[in-house]
Amino acid sequence: MSRPDDTARRIARWHDAAAPDLDDFVALGDKAFAELPEAFRALCGDVEIRVDDFPDDEALKDLGLESPFDLLGLFQGVGLAHDSVVGHTGRMPNRVWLYRRPILDYWAEHEETLGAVVTHVLIHEIGHHFGLSDDDMDAIEAAAG
Repeated sequence: MSRPDDTARRIARWHDAAAPDLDDFVALGDKAFAELPEAFRALCGDVEIRVDDFPDDEALKDLGLESPFDLLGLFQGVGLAHDSVVGHTGRMPNRVWLYRRPILDYWAEHEETLGAVVTHVLIHEIGHHFGLSDDDMDAIEAAAG
């Protein structure tokens, strides 16, 4: 059971808090990326990390999803496991999208910190870039702390 002064501190912390905006999510994504193992980050090359409130309608349709809250993140591009053309020009850069509103919704329903959720989504989406297994991604997440 918490003491009254602990409860007062917890309430004070949240009383004036606002939901993190897109810029806050960019910072969370950058921090999560910086905390990944160095060897993993070095292999990521030019992967861009982008943030938006929701996935676009095309992404939802391509994945057969009805609700934009069903997608926390997305890898777009050609994964390293499928990239056989070195120096190919004329294609969009590889991107990882973090979707703020679905991530916040997930966070509100689970016992994880927001930073942990963002890190998990980022690792999972970058893992698609590398063609990693779930076990590989779990190991990277554990190494990231």
